[in-house]
Amino acid sequence: MSRVLCRVEDIPDGEGRGFATDGAGPDILVVRRGERVHGYVNSCPHTDSPLEWVENQFMSLDKSHILCATHGAEFRIEDGFCVLGPCRGKSLAPVTLSVRDGDVVLD
Repeated sequence: MSRVLCRVEDIPDGEGRGFATDGAGPDILVVRRGERVHGYVNSCPHTDSPLEWVENQFMSLDKSHILCATHGAEFRIEDGFCVLGPCRGKSLAPVTLSVRDGDVVLD
């Protein structure tokens, strides 16, 4: 079953936003790059903790990577692969998203 999360423009370009799944699955994060969105389970593969300490603060200072606030691991936006930190070589768990008529949809 698909669920509309938000409009693409509700997520500033180069930023991320968290979404609760209300018990229907794990919480997720969505990162926007232009008109593309990338979705992942909001859980660090190193500690299984949420990636942000402050709501919707998922990005490194230069906005080039998704950041785990617990221990500073950095993940590529495009595929969730960890390039820096104690979980280097592991990846965030992807979630399937699509953009339909400007809506970000969890498939």
